[in-house]
Amino acid sequence: MNSLDNRKRIGVALLVLRVTVFVVMLIWTIDKFVRPAHAASVYEHFYFLRGLGPAVMYSIGTAELAILIGFVIGFAPRLTYGLVLLLHAVSTLSSFRQYLHPFEGSNILFFAAWPMLGACFALYYLRDLDRLWSVRSRRE
Repeated sequence: MNSLDNRKRIGVALLVLRVTVFVVMLIWTIDKFVRPAHAASVYEHFYFLRGLGPAVMYSIGTAELAILIGFVIGFAPRLTYGLVLLLHAVSTLSSFRQYLHPFEGSNILFFAAWPMLGACFALYYLRDLDRLWSVRSRRE
């Protein structure tokens, strides 16, 4: 297999990672608009931030949405891919109590965060190779 074929395969793999990470994080972001009380309870339980009202959730959701749109279109990857990695890392690590008791309740589902964290890292690390369906590929 030649180098051009390998670049195409890598490009497709990175695009699939970018789009699927976007879909998961988009659902979490939409939750802040659709169910701000639920999102506030998540922040209280996992991040120990109490008393966040709907306006704060809408503001956080708006900021996340802007980051995610930049991320999915490949805009400023050092920034947007890095922020997505950071957001997901904080989310994953803040669930540490669930990892200590994997077989209680639905805690086993929290382990799905780890492969997604790996995908976020891979996207950040390989961001210069991720050009398929990217705004950067249109400008170059």
